[in-house]
Amino acid sequence: MKNLVIVESPSKSKTIEKYLGKDFKVTSSKGHICDLATKGKEGLGVDIDHDFKATYVISPDKKQVVEDLKKEVKNSDFVYLATDPDREGEAISWHLARELGLDLKQNNRIVFNEITKNAVLKALENPHNIDMALVKSQETRRILDRIIGFKLSKLLQKKIGSKSAGRVQSIALRMICDKEKEIQAFIPKEYWTISAKLDKKIEVELSKYKNKKIEINNEEEADKVLKSLSDKFVLKDISEKAKKRAAYLPFITSTLQQEASTKLGFGAKKTMMIAQSLYEGVQLDSGAQGLITYMRSDSTRLSNEFVSAAYEKIENDYGKEYKGFYRVKNDEGSQDAHEAIRPTSLDNEPDKIKQYLTNDQYKLYKFIYNRALASLMADAVFESVTYNFDNNDYLFTVSGSKMDFDGFLKVYGEYDKSKDVILPKLEKNDVLNSKSIDKTQHFSEAPARYTEAKLIKALEEEGVGRPSTYATIIDTIIKRNYVELKKASDSGKTKFFFPTEQGIITDEKLREYFLSVINTKYTAQMETKLDEIAENKLDNVEELKKFYDEFQPLVDSTYEKMEKMAPEKTGEICPECGGEIVIKNGRFGKFKSCINYPTCKFHESLVKKEEPELIGRNCPECGKPLLKRKSRYGNYFIGCSGYPSCKYIEAIEGEKPNRFYRKKK
Repeated sequence: MKNLVIVESPSKSKTIEKYLGKDFKVTSSKGHICDLATKGKEGLGVDIDHDFKATYVISPDKKQVVEDLKKEVKNSDFVYLATDPDREGEAISWHLARELGLDLKQNNRIVFNEITKNAVLKALENPHNIDMALVKSQETRRILDRIIGFKLSKLLQKKIGSKSAGRVQSIALRMICDKEKEIQAFIPKEYWTISAKLDKKIEVELSKYKNKKIEINNEEEADKVLKSLSDKFVLKDISEKAKKRAAYLPFITSTLQQEASTKLGFGAKKTMMIAQSLYEGVQLDSGAQGLITYMRSDSTRLSNEFVSAAYEKIENDYGKEYKGFYRVKNDEGSQDAHEAIRPTSLDNEPDKIKQYLTNDQYKLYKFIYNRALASLMADAVFESVTYNFDNNDYLFTVSGSKMDFDGFLKVYGEYDKSKDVILPKLEKNDVLNSKSIDKTQHFSEAPARYTEAKLIKALEEEGVGRPSTYATIIDTIIKRNYVELKKASDSGKTKFFFPTEQGIITDEKLREYFLSVINTKYTAQMETKLDEIAENKLDNVEELKKFYDEFQPLVDSTYEKMEKMAPEKTGEICPECGGEIVIKNGRFGKFKSCINYPTCKFHESLVKKEEPELIGRNCPECGKPLLKRKSRYGNYFIGCSGYPSCKYIEAIEGEKPNRFYRKKK
C-alpha cells in the first residue's frame, strides 16, 4: 500500500517524507499549478455574463509537474493534500483534486501549522474535506484582481503609458503619493528652546511658565525669557515612580516584516523568503525539521503546549521571577486559524543550531525565537525620577530612569534601545547654580516619508490587503517604476519611498476617474467581504456583481474622457530613419524609440541590468547558493548560481513562467 502526500514546495516534501514510514511518498506541486486563462472575452478567463464562471488552465511551467503527479496518483492507494494552511493553500488543493481526478467528497485534506513530526502525524489522523468556502474566497479575490488588473492596466497603458494598476497596489501607491504631497505642502514653523547646564552635571530644559506650557516662537521672545532668569535654580518638586514595560507580543506576519526591517535591515520580501525556508525545514543532526510555525499569520495566539514549555524554560534558565503572563491581542478581522510565528521547539536554541543555518537564517530565527520566549516573560521595571526646578516662575525639567528589573529584556534586550539615565541624588529646595543658559532655534520638520516598515504598518492599520501580500505589493510598485526605495541623503542609512513621475501621474489619473472604487475604505471593505465569503456569510457571485456593476461603467466612461499622453521627446534623431527619438514606457521599463514605429523599429532600453540576489537557500541539486535573477524578458525567477553547469530553476509566485530556461531532467 502506498499513500501519496502532496505539499507545495520540494524542500518541504523532503522534510516531511523523513517523518513518515515506508508506506508514504511525499511530493510537491511547486506552488500553484493553475491560474485563470487569458483567452476568451477581454482575456479575463472569467465569464462575467454567466455568474463570473472562472476558466482555469494549467500554467505552462507546471504541465510536466501535473503529468508527473498524475502518474504518482495512479500508483497510489490514497492521496493526501497537504498544501499550506491558508486560502491560497486551500485553492491549490482544490486545483490539484480537480486536475488529478480526486474525489472532492473524500476526507483527503490535511493541514499543519508547523513542519514537525508530531504536527504532521497528528494532521494525518484528522483529515477533512477541502473547505470550499475558503476556495471561493480565494477565487473571488483572484477574479477581482484579474478584472481590475486587466481592465485598468490596458486603459493606463493606452492612455498614459503606465504598466499596470491593481486593487491593492494602487492604494499603496496613493499612500506614498499623499505623503509626498504633505511634505511638499509643508511650511516649517520656527520655535526656540531654552536649556541650562547646572551644577552636578544636570541639564534642564524649560517646559512651563506659571504652570502653563510655554511656546517661544522667535528670538525676541527667547531673549525676553533669558533676561527674566537668574543663575539660581530651586528644586521645587521631585517625582519618583516605578514604571513597568510589558513584553512585546509574539510576531505576526506584519510585525515580523516591520521589525525585521528596522532591527535587522531586511526588506519585507527578503524576510518572507527566509521565513519560508525556516518553516519548510532545515537539516539538523537529529534530521530535517521545520524551525518555525507558519509564517503567514495575523493571530498572536500561542498553543498551550508552547506556553507550558516556555514557562518551564524561563523558570529553569532565569528563575521564577521572570515568568510573565500569556496575553493575546488580535485586531478585528484577524484570522485566528494559525498561531503566532514562533519556534517549533524551544530545544532548538539559536546558538546551538547556528552551524546549520545561513547568516541571515540565523539572524531571523534568533529574532523569532527570542521574541516568542520574551512574550511570556515578566515586565521590565524602571525607577523613574523627574526633577522640576523653579527660576522666577519658569519651570525647568529633567528626567532620569534606572532599570530595577530587566524582566523580558533579559532575552530581548539586544533588540531594545533603552538606556539608563542616572540623576544625582537631590533633596527638595536644593539650589543649583547655572553654568550656562542657552537659547536654540528650531524649525518644525515635515512628515517623514514611508519606510518599508511604516508603509506595512499603515496598510495594516487601514485594513488594506493581507499581511502575507505586503511584500508582493511593495515589490510590484517598485518593479512598475511607480516608486523608488532609496536613502533621503548620501549620509543617511534608512531608505524611504519616493514616488516617481510615472507613479504620480498614475495616481492622479486613478484618483480623477476611479476614486469611488480605488480608495482605502472601499478596498478595506472588500477585504472584510472576502473574510465573510470564507466564513460562508456572503455569496461570492452577488458581491462580484455589485462590484462589476459599479466598476465597468467607470472604465467605459474613462476611455471616452481621458486624453492620451504624448510621448516624451528627447531632441535626438533616429540613426536609422532620421525621425524623432521619444521615450516610452514598455513592458520591461523605459526605452528610447523612434516616433515612426512600427515603420521604423529602432529602440534602446533605458533600464539598468539588475544583479542577481542571494536568497539564503542552496540548490537542492548541486548545493550551490540559489539566486533571484531577472531575465531579459523582465520576469524574475530563482536559479542556481552554478548555471550553466547546473540548470536548476524555480518559479516565483506571481511571476510569469520562464519560457527560456528549463530544469534538466
